Amino acid sequence: MLHHVRLIHATKSKKLLGKKIILAIPGSIAAVECVKLARELIRHGAEVHAVMSESAQKIIHPYAMEFATGNPVVTEITGFIEHVELAGEHENSADLILVCPATANTISKIACGIDDTPVTTVVTTAFAHIPIMIAPAMHSSMYRHPIVRENMEKLKKLGVEFIGPKFEEGKAKVASTGEIVYHVIKKLHRKDLKGRRVLVTAGATREYIDPIRFITNKSSGRMGVAMAEEAEFRGAEVTLIRTEGSVQSFVENQIEVETVEEMLRAIENELMGKKYDVVVLAAAVSDFRPRERAEKKIKSTQALTLELIPTPKIIQRVKEIQPDVLLVGFKAEYGVDEDELISRAREQIEKAKSDVVIANRGEVAFGGEENEVFWVTGDKAEKLPRMSKRELAERLWDRICTMLH
Repeated sequence: MLHHVRLIHATKSKKLLGKKIILAIPGSIAAVECVKLARELIRHGAEVHAVMSESAQKIIHPYAMEFATGNPVVTEITGFIEHVELAGEHENSADLILVCPATANTISKIACGIDDTPVTTVVTTAFAHIPIMIAPAMHSSMYRHPIVRENMEKLKKLGVEFIGPKFEEGKAKVASTGEIVYHVIKKLHRKDLKGRRVLVTAGATREYIDPIRFITNKSSGRMGVAMAEEAEFRGAEVTLIRTEGSVQSFVENQIEVETVEEMLRAIENELMGKKYDVVVLAAAVSDFRPRERAEKKIKSTQALTLELIPTPKIIQRVKEIQPDVLLVGFKAEYGVDEDELISRAREQIEKAKSDVVIANRGEVAFGGEENEVFWVTGDKAEKLPRMSKRELAERLWDRICTMLH
């Protein structure tokens, strides 16, 4: 690995550490995104090798991918049998083949077993024993072509996974770098939550004063989204109940809500409809709402007095519906010392029968990328050091998995 690549290797996470990924690049204009994609995979710990078709080399120079990956680029199959070296059945073979951005031509060739470019030859070599993911990019009418659609369905039945595309400006554009990396991590991550069902809430609720004004808080939803995505990486079937305005997520199954009442209804519907193994309540729900909600915008020229009433305590409903579920609550406080923070977390354990409460200070937790928390159970309180919310989600799920198993 070249020096400039080592500088970025695993700087974002170690999710792909020890994984060898073949980035197979066909001749789409979206190939210009592959430098950024390769670098991002490396930032999560991957070793990336680029394979380019002749058409791709007319769009992006192999030197660019050599720089991006820190590895020699395969531009033709020679006597070194590069396709077997990278994707054959041996101990140094790749962990994943990522075809990106995949044209209609390349998708159809793969579906028909045609291997007349370095890209299609590597895919054919890998087909029986290495996971293959395809990120399509083409004009939308090509994507809708019945034979192209038929070929994609054929590949899906054979175990190939598709990422995207996103539809904009009459085109089926390649998925974002973030979405592709998310799905690659999800594919290659250890699956210690496989067969488990997890419900996570994230974000700040809104309680409306009138149609355009509302009471809310500073929560970004990052912690809840990190918890949901980490669970999905680990193989869980995840439902994320996320508030409008919170950070976006790539979790497959999401329900968007605004108010405490909407969140409560969504949670009740889920818990009454399906058996869950874990419920993680990371959303920052409003404690109060206006008694009256104005139907029209209140004029700014008049003085306004609001009467606030308590909102329902969502956490107390969880064990009433599913007593055996593992309940993880989050408790945020402002301006309290550590003893008081732990004491209030234990109050939640008593009232809601939470199995664990993640106690944190709003001064640190709300809005930022990092968090510092206490892991609080009925008989123990352990402080975890300040770290990124992504890393914290990993640590918390390690502990939750131990409790489950």
